[in-house]
Parts: sequence; structure tokens; C-alpha cells
Amino acid sequence: MALLSFERKYRVRGGTLLGGDLFDFWVGPFYVGFFGVTSVFFAALGTALIVYGAALGPTWNIWRISIAPPDISYGMALAPLKEGGLWQAITFCALGAFGSWALREVEIARKLGIGMHVPFAFSFAILAYFVLEVVRPALLGAWGYAFPYGIFSHLEWVSNTGYRYLNFHYNPAHMIAVSFFFATTFALSLHGSLILSATNPGKGEAVKTPEHEDTFFRDVMGYSIGTLGIHRLGLFLALSAVFWSAVCIVISGPVWSLGWPEWWNWWRNLPIWG
Repeated sequence: MALLSFERKYRVRGGTLLGGDLFDFWVGPFYVGFFGVTSVFFAALGTALIVYGAALGPTWNIWRISIAPPDISYGMALAPLKEGGLWQAITFCALGAFGSWALREVEIARKLGIGMHVPFAFSFAILAYFVLEVVRPALLGAWGYAFPYGIFSHLEWVSNTGYRYLNFHYNPAHMIAVSFFFATTFALSLHGSLILSATNPGKGEAVKTPEHEDTFFRDVMGYSIGTLGIHRLGLFLALSAVFWSAVCIVISGPVWSLGWPEWWNWWRNLPIWG
């Protein structure tokens, strides 16, 4: 009932970026808006193109369906539909859908009068995709360096890219990204378990307060970041993981074209080793 009561405060005019009152409406519990319409349009068109691409291929096995980017010989030019142009159209639709969804989140945040943390965070996911499918291929000079759309073919692309640089685990940005991923899951496990333990006390006991939670971590770790601080930390860790993931792939090829183990020769050549 609390959420239903809040809808009266939420379902107000205004906050739109485009379209004004024309698109300022809901379908059931979902706000639409101009960017909700474009999200559905691009998502539906992109999905239809994927199905069409599957129909052109040799199999309907969902694991084996693959829509590849244009051959490297096309460079950054538009390719014929059946020779990579389909991949280019799907990529355009994906970026249109992702960008529209982020802008729809902005409109919802404006309606609620809250900060832009959600669309800001989602924009990092869009950035990672954009770097993989547009920025890195552009820096290398051909769409063919982007990854294909398909389950097995995508995994094979990841594996081949890793072997191309001998051992991707030696990529310093990859190391930083993985460290942030693990730190994110560690912080989430600490935070989630603490909340559950505080809100699910033993039979006959009262639900605990944030003061209990702060005390627990002060006793265990010597410091408690606090209820607001843990969410800020979680956001920072998660966005850092995505950011450094984008860095680790965009420097592989455009910046460093050799095997990543060789990059560490600077450490072995330091004069301190005599």
C-alpha cells in the first residue's frame, strides 16, 4: 500500500526532456515518455534484425547463432547487409535502445526529484559496450575488430582476443578491473549479510537499528563506513570495475600490440635489481 500511495506523488506532469505532455503517460505501472517509445522501437527493431540474421545463417541452434561484424577489409565503411551490414544495424539499434533507456531514467529521476545516480551508473555500462563495439574498432581502423553477436561466437572472440596478447591476465588495467569486481562482491556480501542479520533477529527479539550495524563493523574491523557510506562505496567499486574493464580492452591493440607479459619488462629492467 505504501508504494501505491506514493504513486499519487510520482504520477505528476513534468520532468520530461522531450515530447512534453504528449508522451507523459503510463502503461500500467510503467512510465513511458518519449524515450520509452524510442527504447521499445530500437529494442524491437534490433531483435527483429537478430532473428532475420539467424534466418540467414546455417543453424537455429541458439548457442551457435552468430552475427559477425564486417570483414576487416571494409575498414570503417558501411558493409552490405549480408556481409556485416546487419551487425552494424543491430549495433546502432542497441546504442539507440541503451541511450533511450538511460534518458528515460533521467526523466523518472526528475519526476521523483531525486539525483541522477541511476542513469549515471547505467551510462558506465553503455560506455563499456560503446568502447568494445565502436571506440576500439575505430582506433584499430575496422569494424571487424568488434565482437560478434552470438553466445559461442562471443566467447570465442573473448578467448581469441586473450590469446592474441598471449596472456590477458598480465594486462595491468585488467588486474585493476578484476580487483574492483572482487571488491564489489566482497562489499555486497558484507552489506547484504549485515542487513539480513539486523532485520531477521531471533524469535522474540526486536529488529536491530543502524547503530547495531555500525557497532558490529567497528568491533570487527575498527571502523564503520555507515549506512549512506556503504552505498556510496558500493557504487564507486562497481563503476570502477566497469571503467577499468573498458580501459583494459581499449588499450589492447590501439596502445599495446605485443603480448602483455612483455609489458612488464620495465619492472625487470629497473636498476634496483643491480
